[in-house]
Amino acid sequence: MEHIVHESTNERADQSKETQTSLISGVPDDISNLFLARVPRSHHMAMKCVSRRWRDFISSDDFCDYRNKSNLSESWIYALCRHNTSGRVFLHVLNPSRRSWRRVHEIPPHISFRAGMGFAVLGKRMFVLGGCGWVEDASDDVYCYDAATNTWLHLQPSLSTKSRCFFACETLDGKIMAIGGLGVNSKAPQTWDIYDPVTKACVSCSDANIVRDIEDSFVMDGKVYIRGGAGAAVYDGLSGVWKRVDDDLASGWLGPAVVVGDDLYVLDQSFGATLTMWCKETRVWIRIGKLSQLVMTQQCRLVAIGSSIFVIGKDCSSVVIDVENVRKKTVNGVMVCSSIPKTWDDTIDVICCKSIAI
Repeated sequence: MEHIVHESTNERADQSKETQTSLISGVPDDISNLFLARVPRSHHMAMKCVSRRWRDFISSDDFCDYRNKSNLSESWIYALCRHNTSGRVFLHVLNPSRRSWRRVHEIPPHISFRAGMGFAVLGKRMFVLGGCGWVEDASDDVYCYDAATNTWLHLQPSLSTKSRCFFACETLDGKIMAIGGLGVNSKAPQTWDIYDPVTKACVSCSDANIVRDIEDSFVMDGKVYIRGGAGAAVYDGLSGVWKRVDDDLASGWLGPAVVVGDDLYVLDQSFGATLTMWCKETRVWIRIGKLSQLVMTQQCRLVAIGSSIFVIGKDCSSVVIDVENVRKKTVNGVMVCSSIPKTWDDTIDVICCKSIAI
């Protein structure tokens, strides 16, 4: 017993001593921060093995904030996918610079078979909310995945005040919004929750303008848009009010939507896959071009990084569209773009995709 206590004391002393040492010997920490922040994200995992101080710093919010403020952050795409054979849910990640998908840390077993989960990103953290199962009612569970530490955490108490599944999930002004969907409470389809991670407060509200059977959502100009079977609605973050979307915009929202800069793009998958753009000035939809069916399998999800749209289809087969140059690169109406093939033999469906910048 004495030996165990003595060893534990030494370990604590070593940790305390290491905490007091500089990140790089003989170099002030503010200069070391500059050096470490410039290392590409793909090497961060190896850098954590250098020392505890490096591991703690590279995993910290301060490190991510430093890279963001210095315009050094890199966005990777995270896809929540379901295996067609087993029915299990997995998380896959794409590093755009390496153009290759890989599976990341296994997700918590409690949610590995759930359907209808929400998916939101704040900073370096991804939140998976709610969901339901074959013999499980809608849940109010919230799990948080930290992309910097590659770890999961079950949040207690839950972010949401209502159990939900098959709902819209977006972030606005640093807050998470869980909107509509199905739940144990029959009023769930026309309610929404707003969670503030700073105050840890969650507010639940209701509005008859929230459409049912939500299929897609996006955020643009400080507003949250949702589309369902009965039309589309928009939430104004300043007024806190929902209202129905004008028919001219709603009529062209026929597929997954994504915002690049200040522009809204939609992939219309009614007949093939056609990319369209909403023109705010004339309030009409402009046809950009079609995707070749040789490289893309429906149904697709969209993620924007910089000026590029990543179209992610079945099995995570992906196409990258540079919206700044796409109009110049069309052949017989078909857009010329680059593709990222899948790297596995399993058949999977993509549930949702988000990007995380570190």
